[in-house]
Amino acid sequence: MSEFARVLTTLRQIRGLSPFFVLDVGRPTDGVRPDDGWHDGEDLLHGPALPDALDRIATRYRTAERRVAASLFFLSYTARLLSPVVAARAVDGVAPDVRPANLWWRYRPDGLQVRLKDPVAGVGIAESMEPVVEAVHGITSVARGLLWGNAASSMAGALRTISRSGIAADCVELGEELFAEPPLKGTGEFIPFPGEVVFRRRSCCLYYRLDGGGTCGDCPLPPR
Repeated sequence: MSEFARVLTTLRQIRGLSPFFVLDVGRPTDGVRPDDGWHDGEDLLHGPALPDALDRIATRYRTAERRVAASLFFLSYTARLLSPVVAARAVDGVAPDVRPANLWWRYRPDGLQVRLKDPVAGVGIAESMEPVVEAVHGITSVARGLLWGNAASSMAGALRTISRSGIAADCVELGEELFAEPPLKGTGEFIPFPGEVVFRRRSCCLYYRLDGGGTCGDCPLPPR
């Protein structure tokens, strides 16, 4: 079986787990014309597309804190991309390449959308996410450690969903393996709890800074 076929087989296998595990492939063609509102993944790393997305997030959530908008963007970005990557590992499939060069993306009023350009095998999670961490950190005051905590939170959330599907033998063991090396090492810890994946991160995503916002289930801060 070719690499393309193996990646596509994995993506088909995991897409029914939840909407966050759906990762479509190919050039976007919705709307009247191709690429309506879509950006090349490389536009995350330079140019006005990422700052514009952060401005729209800040407006949507009524926050004057750019670092909060940046955190919300990256939390959504990692949820959309790392959920399928983690699921692929859980089912012994082939994880897709989610580096910026292999992506299309856009931010709409209903949230972030991403697509793969090609169904090719990926590299490690840290290598895939690091350019975007640096890009987001470069235009805001948000801490790198917070952004890596967001990635860890998205991965742990994916493992929690997978564990409830019965397709993975030990999601906590997989999580500990995935978080064994920097920059994910030290972002949080798995808490023993029978029949459940429970993760507590060591940084806060800043959601509580929004009007009406509170703390998330894996937040280290006291409930608000």
